[in-house]
Amino acid sequence: MVHLTTALDPASAVPLYEQLYRSLAAEMRAGTLTAGTRMPGKRRLAAELSVSVNTVDTAYQMLAAEGYLTARERSGFTVQEYLALPQGVQPPAAHPAPPAEHPAESAPPIQFDLSTRGVDPGLFPFRTWARLQKELLYSAPELLTPGDARGDAALRQALAGYLAEYRGVQCDPEQLVVGAGLEYLLGLLAPLLPGPAAVETPGYPRARQVLENNGVPCRCLPVDADGLSLTALSASDAAVCYVTPSHQFPTGVTMPAGRRAELLHWAARAPGRRYIIEDDYDSEFRFDTRPLPSLQGMAGADGPVVYLSTCSRSLAPGIRIAYMVLPRQLLGAWQEKYRLYSGTVGRFEQQTLARFITGGYFTRHLARERTAYKARRDALAAALRTSFAPEELTLAGLHTGLHLLAQLKDPPPDAALRAAARQYGVRCSLLSDYDLTGTAHSAAGTLVLGYGSLPDADCAAAGERLKKLCTAAREASDTV
Repeated sequence: MVHLTTALDPASAVPLYEQLYRSLAAEMRAGTLTAGTRMPGKRRLAAELSVSVNTVDTAYQMLAAEGYLTARERSGFTVQEYLALPQGVQPPAAHPAPPAEHPAESAPPIQFDLSTRGVDPGLFPFRTWARLQKELLYSAPELLTPGDARGDAALRQALAGYLAEYRGVQCDPEQLVVGAGLEYLLGLLAPLLPGPAAVETPGYPRARQVLENNGVPCRCLPVDADGLSLTALSASDAAVCYVTPSHQFPTGVTMPAGRRAELLHWAARAPGRRYIIEDDYDSEFRFDTRPLPSLQGMAGADGPVVYLSTCSRSLAPGIRIAYMVLPRQLLGAWQEKYRLYSGTVGRFEQQTLARFITGGYFTRHLARERTAYKARRDALAAALRTSFAPEELTLAGLHTGLHLLAQLKDPPPDAALRAAARQYGVRCSLLSDYDLTGTAHSAAGTLVLGYGSLPDADCAAAGERLKKLCTAAREASDTV
């Protein structure tokens, strides 16, 4: 039997039972009260500490509930074995975050956002979307329950119909998987792939990172005037090919029908051992020509093409709804690996999008967006042609998507252009930023200018600002 002399402070704001509990727990953690020690009886300890029996009983019960004490009939409370926390063990050194190349405090605020990921939130169909979602909130409480991990059947049915009509995709709803973003779906797809993946360069760095993060080695292959080089692909050991044929990112090249057929023949030469991942990037925003059918539509539902697309551009990045069409031969492997997974997109959002599509609102919304973005593209192109002399600048990639390329003649180094862009409050990228090999220099001096989030009223001023920063970059590089 031990004799405790725990000191309690009646004037403290902490209740007496809490003080007693903390004091005894600390002694047990420190090893002062060892395992097997029988604690004083509640009445005895209460008398020693000049507190009520209830105070001691409450403290003992808290300690027993947390495993510090065990209660034995007619024997009172006994200290349980407690493994003390290790002392002085240092965690492994973390990799330090790389210092910011350009501290935020020294950079002027961004006045012109010409990044490629921007969209215009003012074009979002707020009223229609809110009405459809409100109707669901009041009429479909079952949407609060778990749904199909592949996505709600109503949305997959709506997407299958839309894709068949507007993109020529051949699939049934069972082949569709809905997920919270393209990266998420690509990450799930990666373990099902049969080998290394060919990716475009210049290309989409995020796709390469997702594939490599999930154990798929990547081969960075060049893009020519018709898209991914089939010569380079055939010479590689790639078993998978990740392409953006409708609007190659970032060059804006559209893969012609002949190159698409060659790509499908490449996959067909090794059935079941080669696949094409078709990222249908920006296919909704084709302004001057009709879009070519999707690669998946050319290959058919039993073909080797995985079709990927997202609503981030057509609706808003914050609505994390992307979708993937799997070839039938991959459905079994998908179900086996992911049958216990849960869906990652809220069911109310899914059902709202389903009604938005089947009610005809989606196609009308896209038509309004195309009109607005085409006018903005024209305004920005006109501003650039006004600010730069004809021989100074060549524009490309205007026919599709929400960005264009501006290639400078006799350009300053890209590093000087980046520094000038920061100095002049312009957020934009350069074509060399998307070189996945770090060795290509032919793209130097080409600005990649997104106009999705650029206000219409700022187009003229953006052209003038770009001219100033290019001039400043050239002057800075001349003085070095």
